[in-house]
Amino acid sequence: MTLLLIVLLPLFGALVPLATERYGRNICAWSACIAPLISLGLLISHLPRVLAGETLRYHREWLPSLGLDLSLRLDGLGLMFALLITGIGLLVLLYARYYLSSKDSLGKLYALLQIFMLAMLGIVLSDNILLMLVFWELTSLSSFLLIGYWSHQSAARKGARMALAITGAGGLCLLAGALLLGHIVGSFNLGDILAAGDQIRAHSLYPITLILVLLGAFTKSAQFPFHFWLPHAMSAPTPVSAYLHSATMVKAGVFLLARLYPALAGTEMWFFLVSFTGLATMVYAAYTALFKHDLKGLLAYSTISHLGLITLLFGFSTELAAAAAVFHIINHATFKASLFMAAGIIDHETGTRDMRKLNGLWKYMPYTALLAMVASAAMAGVPLLNGFLSKEMFFAESLHLEYMGAWGWVMPVLATLGALFSVAYSWRFIHDVFFNGEPVDLPKYPPHEPPRFMKVPVEMLVVLCLLVGIFPHFTVEPFMHAAASAVLGHEMPEYHLALWHGFNLPLLMSGIALAGGLLLYSQRKGLFAFYERKFRSDEKLVFEARVQRSVRLAQWVTDRLENGSLQRYMALFVGSALVVGTVGMWPLAEWTGSRALTPVDPVSLIAAGLLIVGSFGTVLIHHNRFAALLLLSVVGLVVSLTFIRFSAPDLALTQISVEAVTIVLLMLALYFLPQLTPNESGPKRVVRDVALSGAAGAGVGLLCWTVLTRPFTSISDYFLENSVSGGGGSNVVNVILVDFRGFDTLGEITVLALAAVGIYAMLHGLKLPLPNADGEGRRWAQDPHPPILSVMTRILLPLAIMVSLYIFLRGHNMPGGGFIAGLITSVALILQYISTGTEWMQQRLRWNYRKVAASGVMIATLTGLASWLFGYPFLTSTFTHVHWPVVGDFELASAMAFDVGVYVTVVGATMLILAHLGRLAQSTHEPPATNEKGEKI
Repeated sequence: MTLLLIVLLPLFGALVPLATERYGRNICAWSACIAPLISLGLLISHLPRVLAGETLRYHREWLPSLGLDLSLRLDGLGLMFALLITGIGLLVLLYARYYLSSKDSLGKLYALLQIFMLAMLGIVLSDNILLMLVFWELTSLSSFLLIGYWSHQSAARKGARMALAITGAGGLCLLAGALLLGHIVGSFNLGDILAAGDQIRAHSLYPITLILVLLGAFTKSAQFPFHFWLPHAMSAPTPVSAYLHSATMVKAGVFLLARLYPALAGTEMWFFLVSFTGLATMVYAAYTALFKHDLKGLLAYSTISHLGLITLLFGFSTELAAAAAVFHIINHATFKASLFMAAGIIDHETGTRDMRKLNGLWKYMPYTALLAMVASAAMAGVPLLNGFLSKEMFFAESLHLEYMGAWGWVMPVLATLGALFSVAYSWRFIHDVFFNGEPVDLPKYPPHEPPRFMKVPVEMLVVLCLLVGIFPHFTVEPFMHAAASAVLGHEMPEYHLALWHGFNLPLLMSGIALAGGLLLYSQRKGLFAFYERKFRSDEKLVFEARVQRSVRLAQWVTDRLENGSLQRYMALFVGSALVVGTVGMWPLAEWTGSRALTPVDPVSLIAAGLLIVGSFGTVLIHHNRFAALLLLSVVGLVVSLTFIRFSAPDLALTQISVEAVTIVLLMLALYFLPQLTPNESGPKRVVRDVALSGAAGAGVGLLCWTVLTRPFTSISDYFLENSVSGGGGSNVVNVILVDFRGFDTLGEITVLALAAVGIYAMLHGLKLPLPNADGEGRRWAQDPHPPILSVMTRILLPLAIMVSLYIFLRGHNMPGGGFIAGLITSVALILQYISTGTEWMQQRLRWNYRKVAASGVMIATLTGLASWLFGYPFLTSTFTHVHWPVVGDFELASAMAFDVGVYVTVVGATMLILAHLGRLAQSTHEPPATNEKGEKI
């Protein structure tokens, strides 16, 4: 249970700062840290067991038939990432208190950061790959909101859109890859997938599965050629950048490589795809970072380069390379978070991040300069710092690659070159910012040290860089060993971290990188001129150009298909359906089967005739919209009678209720439209429409004939046999809705609520030219609320409510249920709105229908979650029989609570649509407001 708390606590923590922001920034900041601090404490409590090699698990069934369960695991790899996410997250929360200006909403930033934390914890602790995908997409959405936090800035909006587009596309690829993994293994459980590595690698679908999974990982971790979104995410506030670049978001991709390493690694295809992508990313981004004048731009490209290094290590497919990758993930998180925070301090105190202006800050900010210089040296791989140790391991592993054959020298050379660039841009960060003369035109001058607690997070991380670099065996080796063992799927070979391994080739490579980086930086002026002349480009402009090109292409296609004619749209739709249906039925040898049709009785024949007449009448007199609406209601009524004829009373009640609501909706909509539709159909269009409709009718008739004349096995037998024993109700339709297919119903009412909110958003504040006369020029009556109608509806309202409650309560065993009852209640309420007016109803019924609809979805969801408390899958229902004196025996089913949610959602959503549309129409008849002189206001 504690694993679930670790993941969910940031969700509750996101609500706290929004509530405490009004009490001051300090209270808001400290209260925001409570939930992550508890999560971190729970993680620390599990340290001894996980470091001893144990894997902790939490499991609750959700949709076992689809392989989707709420399954969490805490092993060495998950523990390492979770500690980074919560630990660095807490430091970022503290840092943000002093970075953000008083004009910005601190509560909003804290809430978004904790939702982001929740998403990342969900990814690293998921034990079900489908559940991991849910959190994976949540990181894309929450990072979109964080990057676009300053939404008034164009760069923030464009950067957020770019990040969402690239990572969202990668997420779709990962979804396809995950489904293929589940298909190959027969399970979406992560433990099963990791144990089936040989089976996956031997399968014919392995290549496409690997490519899809890698696309998801590469886009999230900004690997070449998908790297360009990350530098433009720098438009986010610096606390967001520090968190996103060090412990979250971009680390999700390399985490995926580590998590699926036992299942996918160890092949030639893995080696060449992963290692060469990482190599290209590492060298290209390190080279580009050297020429960035923006502090955060330099750090962004350095992040991409180090992510490429980690990816390259995983691509090597050796045990110690995987261990080195895990080690560098830890090291990179510490020095990169501290560097981003230091860059934020510099920006905060000087007003700029341009290194061409930031010179000589050592004199003004010596303490900050010292912290930044140590972190930058760790990034460069200077001895006695953590970055040196993991880079030494990287060099050592680059020397032993069996897949490279005679070209084995290429990897060490390019690895050294990437490290050389890393030293050069790290030295530029130190020299250009803190030395190199005096500041130039700083917006804030003279700069000074930041507030004391703004430096605390940087200090803690820099101390970690030193401790890990000097005492690796005591500080990080246990975590590294546990995480690497989880990556490999078995105990890693014996290896001890140490400062000194003697004079060897990796040490020589480090020396070349350090000396070469300093030499390269000394020639920077000529290199800068060369880069500006040959290689300078703006990826954002390229991306925006491609987006605009896609928009123009979409507009061209739209213009060819859409001309504002509903007839044309329907013709395209019906014509496409005919083509698809014809292709599907054409291979049939015979269209008539061996089964005899049901005899036609006179009553059915009369009903069919009325249905045909009503349909033809609607088409023929559609120019008179009101008359066509009446005939359309006849069609709906006959369909309801047809359901009754074939023993489907629930469907009949639903159809009649929907017909009533639809007629009211259309009546309100027709009020804003002309009563008569002009004749726009020429002879050619009439011929086309008749041909298409005739062909569609013949096709549907032929399809029905083909299906009904063939024997088939109905799934209804299963539900009929299990309705009472499994669902506790004899009304099979209702039991299906609230029990057997309860998850479908939950999705449907959620969509209904969202649709209602969308319609409300379109109608709210809408001003339409309202007619003041009917189609023949007669003005509307001055009294919009006839007394007889008003009095009668007030009498009928309690009766209608009583009927709806009766229909609701009997629904589990007889025709009825929450959906039908909700529609009856809605019709009764909307009739009150129409007959007595909006103002009269609002004085007596002060309901916020948006909250009503949301409450219904929440009730249904909580009903499903309640089953977890008793160890059953999501939305599992139960029932019992209760005896009360006088009342007698009656059934009590948990599905009733779910049906309450359906009822409340239907009432809220329907009324949200109808009441606002009715209010729009009602405003025509309400007398205009006047002042004391009787003049219109």
